[in-house]
Parts: sequence; structure tokens; C-alpha cells
Amino acid sequence: MKYPNSNKVYSKPKESAAHRGMSLEEDINRTNRYYLNHDLAVIHKKPTPITIVKVDYPKRSAAKITEAYFKLASTTDYNGIYLGKYIDFEAKECESETSFPFSSIHAHQIKHLSDVIKHGAVAFIILRMSAYNKDFLIKAKDFIEFYDSAQRKSLPYDWIRENGFEIASNYFIPCDYLKVVERVFGLQGDL
Repeated sequence: MKYPNSNKVYSKPKESAAHRGMSLEEDINRTNRYYLNHDLAVIHKKPTPITIVKVDYPKRSAAKITEAYFKLASTTDYNGIYLGKYIDFEAKECESETSFPFSSIHAHQIKHLSDVIKHGAVAFIILRMSAYNKDFLIKAKDFIEFYDSAQRKSLPYDWIRENGFEIASNYFIPCDYLKVVERVFGLQGDL
């Protein structure tokens, strides 16, 4: 970026891989707060289980974790209840214009989604295609079927557009996925 009357050029720092997908996560968290505050659903982000190894105690009120490790592989990002149904989903953000790489989702997450489907859960993936500024809900069942039979290492954008369901947004609800859940999974609500 070049500011007027200046020869200096400023560029936005590159986003680290650790923070990729955070804008989608922030939008879903804000959406979930809206749903909770309006008594529509109770859906929360699952914390990632960690083992704390070292803590720095400069003073008791300012303890800081300085080293920690993941205890075990986490399952999916979000779960909760809506209209009496258990909801479980993973949220992913993708920069590609052509496809979503399977390497972005772990085998244990796919197994978890498959397991909760067997027990009657409403399970899906919210996929943000950043290049198009679009969010899609993909039924976990459809994703798993494609994944299991794929002769490729990614989910093509054309497949996402044809089989996914675009999620609307507005200022108050930046990722209004429950309207899509109602339509796609046949639930009846007051959204």
C-alpha cells in the first residue's frame, strides 16, 4: 500500500499458517453468540485439549503458559444442539480458486463426522472459499462419500458449488448457517 504524498510502500504482513481460517472462526463464533443470545441454538467451539509443560509466574495474577503440547487429536471444531438435534461440524477456510485440498482435513476428523452421523447427528463442514468470498455448508455424508471414492487429492470448486449450499451473511449474523441447516436437513425452526 502506498500512502499519498509518501514514497514509502507498506505491505500487509503475511498471514501465518497458524492463523489461517481465523476470520471464518471469528464469524462463526459471532454467529453462535447471536444464536445463543436470541435463544435459537446452543453451539460452541470445542477447546483443543493440551498438556501444559511450563508456566512462567512473574506474579500470580500474570501466569503465562510458555510450553504446551496437544494431548490428543481433536475431533471437530463445533458442536451443540438446535431444535433438539445434536449438531457437529468442522470449519475450514481455503485460499484456492480451484479446489479444497484434502490435506486440510484430518482422517480422525472425517472418522468423527462419520461416527456422529451413524448416531443421528446433523453433521457438516462449513467451507469458506476466500477467493470468491463465499461460505458453503457441505453435508458431511456427501463430503465423506466423495473423499472415499476420490481419485484426486482435493474437492473441486465445481463440486462444491453444485453439492454445497451457499450460506448467507449479514451484519448481525456473519455466517447464518442454521437457515441452511433447516433447509438441507429438514428441520423446522423460527429463523
